Amino acid sequence: MTETTIPMLPCRTSLIDSVVAFYTALGFDTTYLQKSPYAYAVVERGPVELQLYGMKEYDPASSHSGCYVLTEDVDGLHTAFRSGLKAAYGRVPTRGLPRIGPLKDMSYGVRQFLVTDPTGNTIRIGQPISEDLNHRPAPKETFARALHLADLFADSKQDLPGAAKIIDRVLGRADERPTPGQRLRLLVLRADIAQRMGEAERAAELLAVAEGVELGPGEREAATDTLARLAELRDCSRAGPSAGPRTGADPSPP
Repeated sequence: MTETTIPMLPCRTSLIDSVVAFYTALGFDTTYLQKSPYAYAVVERGPVELQLYGMKEYDPASSHSGCYVLTEDVDGLHTAFRSGLKAAYGRVPTRGLPRIGPLKDMSYGVRQFLVTDPTGNTIRIGQPISEDLNHRPAPKETFARALHLADLFADSKQDLPGAAKIIDRVLGRADERPTPGQRLRLLVLRADIAQRMGEAERAAELLAVAEGVELGPGEREAATDTLARLAELRDCSRAGPSAGPRTGADPSPP
């Protein structure tokens, strides 16, 4: 006997068309859609099925709903999702709602990224890269520990102010200095957080400093994901506010 789990996610009733258009951009097919007597939609992409139910007073900005999807090709899905979103929105949305986050190797043995729909549901897409999926102990070294904790705060707890405080504290230290690779990662993550918090000027300042970090050959190879995110954030900063989808649907709220 085979069982199947199907996530049921809340959706603000007035955003049902925007949400369906968003998942269409990610390569999902809409297999069911109704507007009355209440909004309800079913979207599917291969074996992944999501069901969305409408709530008139649902607040996307305060949403904590979502689910985790495991895959054997997280890099391929990240590329495909970014491409689909760029085609639908005119650019890749990296802040506000909707948005897609960067690829990261997490401290619990998973390589993952987060994608958040117009109504605030966060879908985590991950691929195991270790047989041990337990949280690793926080490193004792100052800057490695800060990166470990800031990543968890930003992407697991989604506590952006908390992650920002961790990074600001260690970058302000005068008694210790991070390696160039650590400094780059800290600056890019802090710029990412600033953009997501709507602090465009602060993000631009951090990106400018990050671009000036000089890496050695070995460090550059280890920083591939961080350098890719730096380029994405720089392009996003220059492009300005997110545009709505090119589908006729109303733009989602910031």
